[in-house]
Amino acid sequence: MRSPSVRPRTPLALYALTAGAFGIGTTEFVIMGLLLQVSADLHVGIAAAGLLISGYALGVFVGAPLLTAATSRLPHKSALIALMIIFTLGNLASALAPSYTVLMLARVLTSLAHGTFFGVGAVVATGLVAEDRKASAISIMFTGLTVATLLGVPAGAWLGLHHGWRATFWAVTAIGVLATIIIATLVPADRGGHAPMKFAEELKGIAHPQVLLGLLMTVLGFAGVFAVFTYIQPILTRITGFADSAVSPILLVFGGGMVVGNLLGGRLADRRLMATLLGSLAALAIVLGAMTFALHSKPAMIAFAAVFGIAGFATVAPLQLRVLQKASGGGVLASSFNIAAFNLGNAIGAWLGGAVISHGPGLGAVTWVAATLPVLGLIVALYSMRLDRAHASRVAPRAAGLEASC
Repeated sequence: MRSPSVRPRTPLALYALTAGAFGIGTTEFVIMGLLLQVSADLHVGIAAAGLLISGYALGVFVGAPLLTAATSRLPHKSALIALMIIFTLGNLASALAPSYTVLMLARVLTSLAHGTFFGVGAVVATGLVAEDRKASAISIMFTGLTVATLLGVPAGAWLGLHHGWRATFWAVTAIGVLATIIIATLVPADRGGHAPMKFAEELKGIAHPQVLLGLLMTVLGFAGVFAVFTYIQPILTRITGFADSAVSPILLVFGGGMVVGNLLGGRLADRRLMATLLGSLAALAIVLGAMTFALHSKPAMIAFAAVFGIAGFATVAPLQLRVLQKASGGGVLASSFNIAAFNLGNAIGAWLGGAVISHGPGLGAVTWVAATLPVLGLIVALYSMRLDRAHASRVAPRAAGLEASC
């Protein structure tokens, strides 16, 4: 008989989902370390190159609900494989793109699979574990994103620096092929068949005010992260004074912080979800604001790279679980919409950072402008928690009345 104190082993299928997340995370984030190379090669400005991130993010925002509907009748495993094939073909098109416009279209094609992959993946992940490990299961899958930043993005930046940005997309295409094989091998077939999703009913679940507030928190939190992360290469080289060759090692530090923050956020959210959500948003705002005073110090910016990674990705699991809990009967679609919200935040952040650089106070002001966004997210979270308490205060007297009448 197993001791109750022994934690059950993590299913291998979770690591297969992590492999897919690694591939998708690499192609989403690697462009941050290639902005200067893409800008020079395709003869566009840095802000225009940054829009390749916004274009990808908006593609996720649009593609998540559309592809979720299109794959609703597929078994979850088949849907995940089909989505990884779309992702791989999009990266192949990026590697071959002859112009900025074609590269933008290829990035959008790649992005279409992103939201639905994580939406289906989060539902599969939470279905593989016990109730008290659901946030941790989500964080394990999202570890693929953080490891992509830890290893994939620095490696891609190094590859782009020495062999051109196209070599990076060829490498990501190979990662997509490998991830597809791993998912096909390790993710189990759906148990007991797959019931088609009732799309209209799921949409009703997403229309719940608390779900919409959860999506808004996600948008605001990640807009703050990506307002800075999108322009991390020019910030490090043009303000802090690092050489181009130092960007990859610093991104490695940032990625290490992301891994820690992601797993820590999942573990804490399993214990106290709202406290973790409030604390992580507050920490992110503080870190972004404080980073403004460290921009001209190389040691401080290296330290902030790690802290920024921790604070930014400690929010992922609690935000995703909050939306899943509040969406009654809308599992896959709600999860996909939250991934879309992450990426809408990415797009808004990249656009806002570009606007601050091109039309505002400049590159050095991006960090403090970004800090205002998670502050707004924190206000939304406090309002959402107030609604929870008001609902509980209304339900409690009714429950007491029912007990008294029995």
